[in-house]
Amino acid sequence: HKTSTRNQSKHHSGSKGADPRSRYERLWGCSAHTPLHRLLAPLTSTLPGNHGGEKQKTDREESEVACSLTGVKVIFLPFHSCSGWISALVSCSLSVTVFITHTLLLCLLALGSRISPPVIRYHLSQLFENDRHFSHLSNLEKEMAFRTEMGLYYSYYKTIIEAPSFLNGLHMVMNDNLTEYPLVINTLKRFNLYPEVVLASWYRMYTGVMGYFGIPTKMCWSINRGEGLTPVDSCEGMGDPAYFYVACVFLLNGLMMSLFCGYGAYLSGSRLGGIITTLCFFFNHGESTRVMWTPPLRESFAYPFLVLQMLLLTYILRTRNLSRTAMVALGISNLCFMLPWQFAQFVLLTQVASLFASYILGYLAAAKMQSILVTHMITLGVCFILMFGNSMLLTSFYASSLVSIWFCVPVSLPMFASFFLLQVMQGLAWVGSTVLLKFLLSTILGASDDAHISGLIKSKFTSYNDFHTLMYTCAAEFDFMELETPLRYLKTLLLPINVLLYFLCAFLSVLIRSVEHVCLQLVYHSLQLVAFAVLAILIMRLKLFLTPHMCIMASLICSRQLFSWIGEKFKHQVTVVVIMAIMAVQGVANLQAQWAIIGEFSNLPQEELLDWIQDNTRPNAVFAGAMPTMASVKLSTGRPIVNHPHYEDAGLRDRTKLVYSMYSRMSGETVKKNLMKLGVDFFVLEDSWCTRRTRPGCSMPEIWDIEDPQNVGKIPLCTHMSRNSRPHFTTVFSNDIYKVLKVPKVTKDLR
Repeated sequence: HKTSTRNQSKHHSGSKGADPRSRYERLWGCSAHTPLHRLLAPLTSTLPGNHGGEKQKTDREESEVACSLTGVKVIFLPFHSCSGWISALVSCSLSVTVFITHTLLLCLLALGSRISPPVIRYHLSQLFENDRHFSHLSNLEKEMAFRTEMGLYYSYYKTIIEAPSFLNGLHMVMNDNLTEYPLVINTLKRFNLYPEVVLASWYRMYTGVMGYFGIPTKMCWSINRGEGLTPVDSCEGMGDPAYFYVACVFLLNGLMMSLFCGYGAYLSGSRLGGIITTLCFFFNHGESTRVMWTPPLRESFAYPFLVLQMLLLTYILRTRNLSRTAMVALGISNLCFMLPWQFAQFVLLTQVASLFASYILGYLAAAKMQSILVTHMITLGVCFILMFGNSMLLTSFYASSLVSIWFCVPVSLPMFASFFLLQVMQGLAWVGSTVLLKFLLSTILGASDDAHISGLIKSKFTSYNDFHTLMYTCAAEFDFMELETPLRYLKTLLLPINVLLYFLCAFLSVLIRSVEHVCLQLVYHSLQLVAFAVLAILIMRLKLFLTPHMCIMASLICSRQLFSWIGEKFKHQVTVVVIMAIMAVQGVANLQAQWAIIGEFSNLPQEELLDWIQDNTRPNAVFAGAMPTMASVKLSTGRPIVNHPHYEDAGLRDRTKLVYSMYSRMSGETVKKNLMKLGVDFFVLEDSWCTRRTRPGCSMPEIWDIEDPQNVGKIPLCTHMSRNSRPHFTTVFSNDIYKVLKVPKVTKDLR
């Protein structure tokens, strides 16, 4: 069980016995440490040079692992009579066999067994619990654990479940005056909040039904935090709003693994391919997803539907006769992917580009290409309506690309023109018309919300920088991919396997071009891999698309169509098992490193800040400050804020720039006027934002030097404010991290 500075003796209604984590032992009938990392212990303990595992056993000893989860007793034979790598290989093969058995079981159970949801989400929920000790946090601490935009999204879920009725809560989020005070905005339109709306409705129904039948839905205890801190109440169970929220996210992503398993099996034509895909995902789990650390982020809800959409697209590309049912299913999955996430359009742009390239190369028929385009267009239109006319959808490169390709597909050159010339002209026509149409629509509709995307792309290829671009590129996740990422791919063999498969697909697609459906799916997935690789190299955060797709592509090592030259089927399967055994050496080490992460969330300075705001300010007091902190202020205190972390709106970016002038070298009087114009009552100053520097040129004063060159060399205003806030502001609260400055009221002259 996890070690913690907290007293783990919780008390229910004044008293309680065992630690609630024992529920896992009661549920599975085995120890809380019996998961796969224990079943795989012989893998690392018997490798040459590894002395950190359990004590080695004699030749006649057997290590038995039994768990009622599978009802199967697994016996490991160390084979110490052999020596060196022979022993390691045998032990490795046995361990991989056990791991494969469990992974395959999870995939099959995910299709509908009653035990599958807790089994599959166990891995994610345990990583999340180990990292934050979430089950022992108070309600306030749970909310603080949702940092930056996570807290902003969760606040609307909280608004709906605490409203007198669901419709009343929905009206509140669609007519919100707290997020960008004094503006009233439709947050459902702006922030892609359909997941929160759905989860809030489910939570209200669940608690309502359970309450009607008198069934308890949560257990609450008093937690002794020690160190002279006051005890806090902590609740656990599906009746707790935060617990319900993260449990649904983990369940959705757990069910996604069944899609992954099926996707790999379908693409490769072998059930072993599904196991390979699942193994690769777990072996590269840290590079494949971050849902276990950041559940409320938009990709946590959207990506499972992208997997479903790509699986359906693969089916459509493989079949000769188009099915209306398949096209409708493709459209619905497309819609479910677009609604929760504002960046889905960029992923779909790469998909459409890959399909168009397949068409240009002559693998995809024009009729099928146009049918897929129509499905995308209809989905985009429906999404535009459901998002209340969000202009970013119509002015996106994705929308322009759909229109451009629609007109490019029927284009044909005279008979004397070469096929290569046709390919080049269609490609250039698509690129040129897409860019032209995008900027034309943006000009006509007066939309500039995605202008920062163009600036971000421009900064990747030139020396261009501005305030908003640096706000992105100075964050590590929006920088270029780090060198360590491909090295980690290399250690688990994911990169070598994909390189081999890519060139093999390119070679065989020429040789077996006559088999249309076979070539098409290989060509499309290879092109999609290249597109995801380009995105990931430019923006490291987008490797969350590259890594899973590499895992899906890895399933093709089980394809008899690609590897029939190896020989008979048995020899091919043995080769695959050997590759899996080699992958498992580093893969299991990666899993063990994740399982070894033990932490506990605590942020006492912010807790003091939020408690002070709750007790000492009016409910309508307006706050400004760093975007992550403002999300916490809105979530936990309900106070109006003027800026927040959702940076995809032109107006919000301008407001944030005014607020962040506190970290510039401007005069105090200028900054005070900026805040007074926004109607701010209190500014939350953080010294770390004044001094933090992720790399040269990325501290807030240095970012401001680009926008405000005339004040370069002066001492930043935030440095003055940390010492003495007068005469421009008044300090009303301070601790080691935060200082709250009271902003003077607007005078008649300023009005």
